[in-house]
Amino acid sequence: MAADDPSVPATIGRAHARRLREVYRSAGWPCQDPLEIELLAAGLLDRVLAPSGHETLRVTQSGLQLIASTLQTNRSRLSAHEALVERVAREMCRSGRVAWRGLSLRAQVPVQDGEGPMQWCMCKPDVFSIRNTSVAEYVDPVVHEVKVRRSDLLADLRQAAKRAAYLDLGECWYVLGADARGRCIGAPEEVPDGCGVMVLEQDRLCVARPAARARRQQLPFGVWMALAKATPVAGLDEDCQGRLAANDG
Repeated sequence: MAADDPSVPATIGRAHARRLREVYRSAGWPCQDPLEIELLAAGLLDRVLAPSGHETLRVTQSGLQLIASTLQTNRSRLSAHEALVERVAREMCRSGRVAWRGLSLRAQVPVQDGEGPMQWCMCKPDVFSIRNTSVAEYVDPVVHEVKVRRSDLLADLRQAAKRAAYLDLGECWYVLGADARGRCIGAPEEVPDGCGVMVLEQDRLCVARPAARARRQQLPFGVWMALAKATPVAGLDEDCQGRLAANDG
């Protein structure tokens, strides 16, 4: 973040911006920790002495500018991510699948030492889809994890438990977006084996590496309940019945 604004010291990062927002929303009571010291030294915070002798903090004009800059960056990052998530979900619908976004699903992952029973965890795939079938054994569950920034991709690849949870649910695919110059944010070989990779090339989603066949073919009851409570992505033929009704008249 600091690299984007030459007026901000290189030591100022996301944690500092988060603290600035907290101070701005609060009464400004000091924490007297290293983050606060660096913000004061950078001129992003001011100390204010009240008549009672109590000292509080106030966000300076430079601090407000940094808050506004980070909010804009966060919005653009979110909008790019959500746009690609929407696109993947739509592609799943076009291929005859039922897709959901933003689900919270229970999955089983092995413990860290590899011994003992599996443990349950909650995971939130960007897109979860199943085949549009009436046979439970043929649902073919698939998870798509969407990344539009390289830093987010590298951070996610370090979370082996998260990836294991996705693989417990079904096939796992990483969808890699492009940076501002149109370059893919990662290489397929950076993604661990077992996961498929899709990349955005010239505004097209292309398969860079297929995923390993999912171990799970049937969904547990808890996942079915989560799907029943959630609203799937609207399919391409959602208004067909309306057109039929109009023709009847």
